[in-house]
Amino acid sequence: MSKIILKGFIVVSDEDLQAVEGELPTHTKLTLDEEGCLTFKVTKSDSNPNRFDVYEEFVDRDAFNKHQNRVKSSYWGNVTINVERHYEIIE
Repeated sequence: MSKIILKGFIVVSDEDLQAVEGELPTHTKLTLDEEGCLTFKVTKSDSNPNRFDVYEEFVDRDAFNKHQNRVKSSYWGNVTINVERHYEIIE
């Protein structure tokens, strides 16, 4: 099995920005606590306050899929339902 890397960025609307920023620390902690999570970083852009750069590493596809499923049913998933996602997944 090979490591899975997700990298890219999200763009958050002005209307959702406060909620996303408020929930990001909890989402980060929960993700880092997941079995199989190696790295998880979400960094706000210096040049665009609505853009967050995302970098994730998981030990394998199974760990990545479990993360994706957890996120879909989480509060973070609800808060970010309208964000624009621009990701590349590398296996």
